[in-house]
Amino acid sequence: MIELPLAKAFSHPDAYASGATYKLLPFRFLRYDEARYLITNLVGEYKLLGTDEFRAFVGHNLATASTLFYDLKGKHFLYDDVSDASLELLATKYRTKQSLLSNFTALHMFVTSLRCDHSCPYCQVSRVSEDRSAFDMTEETASRAIDLMFKSPSPVLKVEFQGGESLLNFGLVKYIVTEVKQRNDGRHLEFVIATNLSPLTDEILEFCREHSILISTSLDGPEELHNTNRPRPGRDSHQRATNGIQRVRDYLGRDRVSALMTTTAKSLTMPREIIDEYLRMGFRSVFLRPISPYGFALKSAAKIGYQTEAFLEFYRTGLDYILELNRQGIPMREEYAAIVLRKMLTPYPTGYVDLQSPSGIGITCISYNYDGDIYASDESRMLAENGDHTFRLGNVHRDTYEDIMASSQLLPMIYDTMAEGTPGCTDCAFQPWCGTDPVFHHATQGDYVGHRPTSEYCAKNMGVFRTLIDLMEGDPHAKTIMRRWAQ
Repeated sequence: MIELPLAKAFSHPDAYASGATYKLLPFRFLRYDEARYLITNLVGEYKLLGTDEFRAFVGHNLATASTLFYDLKGKHFLYDDVSDASLELLATKYRTKQSLLSNFTALHMFVTSLRCDHSCPYCQVSRVSEDRSAFDMTEETASRAIDLMFKSPSPVLKVEFQGGESLLNFGLVKYIVTEVKQRNDGRHLEFVIATNLSPLTDEILEFCREHSILISTSLDGPEELHNTNRPRPGRDSHQRATNGIQRVRDYLGRDRVSALMTTTAKSLTMPREIIDEYLRMGFRSVFLRPISPYGFALKSAAKIGYQTEAFLEFYRTGLDYILELNRQGIPMREEYAAIVLRKMLTPYPTGYVDLQSPSGIGITCISYNYDGDIYASDESRMLAENGDHTFRLGNVHRDTYEDIMASSQLLPMIYDTMAEGTPGCTDCAFQPWCGTDPVFHHATQGDYVGHRPTSEYCAKNMGVFRTLIDLMEGDPHAKTIMRRWAQ
């Protein structure tokens, strides 16, 4: 037995009572710091306990009339004979957390073209020049992909157009949207175009307005940073992006366009400037997103890459600034924090693929490449552009839906990477908020299960989780702000 060191005594003397009658519910724990333990339960609720509190809790020595007892009971860490309602509520919350699994694949990504007019050094895709139309998806391939998409039992089907630059094959975008709507069998449909906005025209905007299509673009920060990260002929990518954002708003409405940034080495010294640029452009949220180790980005890693701790320092600085803005009455939200906070503070699923267990590849999202090859995620499609086809599930012209989704390629990856049974995850207190990312671990460690002690995925997420806990536990005002983000 491990002897736990003593810490400052709990301030409520009636909190401990020998022989108290209650039972423990499943939980995980870790030594959070010298004085406290973090405990989490099946649905992600958490509590920080002092050492004496933790010892009393696991030793069944909490007084059943104490505030701590009722707090732990309300958070589903223990139950007693007074009522079994907490068990039923815990089961309901767990079913809710896992409800996305019954819906199955909702996000379907169509790679309309690999052509692109930008040459971003961090690009995850091995893109080709604008004049090579052999890298465009055809209507025949798109039609077969639509056939497979409607095999999914999901009541919601989200069609996302990816590239390259998806709008360089706008004719196919129009075909897919029209065809999907004609074939719709009662599902709720959503359409998103991921674009750098450079090819934007009035015709495209009118089509998007007619069919309620959302626009997702890239904005890496102020003009110099954006133009460096996302070069194109004329060095006007920032101007085209910001002008395009305004045009989309004028045509479609303020909330019909969103933006993503990617953090490069040059970005690391500019968190406040990046956030200010988002504010200047009228956004009320920003996703402080690290570089991904896929596709073309691998070739530029020495120039634009960085260590995980450097990103975490950038992230913490940015998060502190966003909280400062909120205290000044300026609404702003960090999206990755909001996703994690929903897992920590609500019983609802997030649908964010990178934080799913079992892994969201294939069963949450699927990608149809321009040539008809099917990949378990957009990231795995990006790996394939560099010759690694580990996550290719089949081809729309050769394989049936059943062959693809029940394949010996996909199922073992999902089974073997469930965080609940993965080495290094199964006993981790952060596991209810985390997930597994087999594509990331395959790309960085050569093994889709991965080695958690040396995983940058784990290091990043643990750093983010600790940052959020420290902020909420150390600053009541910050906790109030962050609770709003989780709603």
